[in-house]
Amino acid sequence: MKITLSDELPVINGLLAGTDEAGRGPLAGCVVAAAVILNPEMPIDGLDDSKKLTAKKRQFLAGEIKQKALSWAVVSISPQQIDEMNILQASLTAMKAAAEKLSIRPDHVFVDGNKTLVDCFCGNTAIIKGDSRVAEISAASILAKVERDAQMLQLHKQYPEYGFDKHKGYPTKAHREILTVIGPCPEHRRSYAPVREVLQVIR
Repeated sequence: MKITLSDELPVINGLLAGTDEAGRGPLAGCVVAAAVILNPEMPIDGLDDSKKLTAKKRQFLAGEIKQKALSWAVVSISPQQIDEMNILQASLTAMKAAAEKLSIRPDHVFVDGNKTLVDCFCGNTAIIKGDSRVAEISAASILAKVERDAQMLQLHKQYPEYGFDKHKGYPTKAHREILTVIGPCPEHRRSYAPVREVLQVIR
């Protein structure tokens, strides 16, 4: 089932998990997904789409989520896997794997976006703009974003010449200029056009 912006959110009986990903657009690094089951007896103030929050606020909320949630899980899909299966399938695979990794089995999963999870162990519903509409998805988006940013800071230590600490792998002007000068590193996604074009020139 897909829920559009004009639709009311369905009422789910039982345990609800939310799942979301971070890192579909970057030219380098993993795509990271998280899944969260919140504790209704321990509400968390300030949950929202991770992109609307400052890095400091995301870090703070991530700590609260990990402390208060009934269960949470994070899964990464490598650049090589992304190249093999394409970014959409990699994102869906990561979200499904994160939901499966939860220590408590939910009765239903709300998925951010317009695609449902195929062969999921329980019912799932795609919620467009879910990261702004469903607290569980908001929490998942925050965990995924914080984890991915941390991974990119680690990559910056390995490959400081690319400036991953600043652009986190996204195709900024500076990132694309560096690519054309020194070429991609092993963490770049070869199937993405800007990286593929540089490789063709190098060859």
